[in-house]
Amino acid sequence: MIMASRKDRLKIYTLEDVPVLDLGEMDIWDGADLSLLRETLNRLITEEHHTAVGISLHHVKYIPSGFFGMLYDWHDQGIAVYLHSPQENVAQMLWFRKFFEHAGGDCHRLRPAREEVLPGVPDEWHHRTELEEFENVENPESVVSSRWN
Repeated sequence: MIMASRKDRLKIYTLEDVPVLDLGEMDIWDGADLSLLRETLNRLITEEHHTAVGISLHHVKYIPSGFFGMLYDWHDQGIAVYLHSPQENVAQMLWFRKFFEHAGGDCHRLRPAREEVLPGVPDEWHHRTELEEFENVENPESVVSSRWN
């Protein structure tokens, strides 16, 4: 019996002009799989100049957290990152729920990190400076007192 190498299992297909990597029927990725993904993403992004990449998670049941770190590094460099067909246990992982948003069909897109939202504080307050809050208010004291009452 001859085992296929990891590189032989890796397939790249195009979906809406975005290359999508697929490691085939692997339930759990290990360090060698992550290394192959990193190497392939590096080639697609730095040598072939793709600004968006996708990864199929159709068969994957568990992903090491290092995978997310690698994706976020590319995202920080302006690359759009899409994950396709995540299984339920992957979609329930904390990093997936926190940083990915549904992009239609079975596709999820990595979104920018948001500031942590404090309980009971309106979300929009986290995106304005104190100066911005008071610029267009005739009576700033009323804003301050309304927050604490």
